Amino acid sequence: MGDLFDYLERRGGLTLEQSPLGPVDALILSALAYVPVEGLVPADFGRTLPLGRAAERCLALPAGERGRRRPEETRLLAVLARSPRFSSMGLTGCRTRRDPERQLQFSAAAVLPGDGSLFLAFRGTDSTLVGWKEDLNMSFLDAVPAQLEAAGYAREAARAFPGPLLLGGHSKGGNLAIFAGASCPAPVRDRIRAIYNFDGPGFGPCLLSRPGYPELLSRTHTFVPQFSLVGMLLDREGPCAVVASGRSGLLQHDLYSWQIQGDGFVLLPETAPLSRCAAQAVRAWLGELSPRDRERMADTLYALLSSGSADLVEEALSPRHLPDLLRAAGRLPEGDLEHLAASLAGLVRAAARTPSCGI
Repeated sequence: MGDLFDYLERRGGLTLEQSPLGPVDALILSALAYVPVEGLVPADFGRTLPLGRAAERCLALPAGERGRRRPEETRLLAVLARSPRFSSMGLTGCRTRRDPERQLQFSAAAVLPGDGSLFLAFRGTDSTLVGWKEDLNMSFLDAVPAQLEAAGYAREAARAFPGPLLLGGHSKGGNLAIFAGASCPAPVRDRIRAIYNFDGPGFGPCLLSRPGYPELLSRTHTFVPQFSLVGMLLDREGPCAVVASGRSGLLQHDLYSWQIQGDGFVLLPETAPLSRCAAQAVRAWLGELSPRDRERMADTLYALLSSGSADLVEEALSPRHLPDLLRAAGRLPEGDLEHLAASLAGLVRAAARTPSCGI
């Protein structure tokens, strides 16, 4: 038993003929979608770069040009660069768009595994405030800009490549993969072989009522860790597999912590009781708030945290940002701060009413 790096060490030498692309490979490609590769690989679908070469280019960047890359992502690039299974895969269509005015954070990459298929990997939420705000917007909008971008991206990819399609992503990326697939026209949906959703949140009624959503349920594979909160938010149909993690609590959302044995995940019978309790409390809380209340709460939080020079979530939550936050609180429209406090208090009450939450 081990993590995705152990999997790559054990099975990274196997070709797709020896071992076809599976869920763990989809997780690895979804992890790759988080790596900032803007400007290093083709953005259009007319050009392709071997994944190994792309990884080498990323690793060769000077420290100041690497972007917000996690240590695990640097290690992943190094392993993929020398992996016979992955290094020869083609990388194309790498797109990133971030627009604070539209509250849009989107990134995707297309991978040609070499078996005639095309894998579309969608990035989850990054560390920017605009990415976090777009997640909140999912609670009251029928479709956020990243979902619409994902749908357009999938249609463009389908026009460029005639073969089978696979879609996947972690966290918001899993949500985008499902949204993109369900939004495609019927002839494209027929070509979708599988959608891999790794602990991605659910949807509102608008997407659930689209014909493409139930049509793709049997080809949608959802995986969540034992303590899942993100993957339990909003509504979702179909089963999900529960994966063991090497971490605890909310940190299990980290895909690098998921446990793998052989060529598959280490599966558990169900999510943790506290995870189910937390998800139930959040759903009850959101159910008590109207879409307008959710929007007002999200906008107020964003106005506070994005005040001053903060661009990243960790910057906005740091003590040095407190003066900016206090000044922003004084500039809020009348009643917004009180509405925010009342809304958050409602979450505490919902948790207290939920059995086994321990409050």
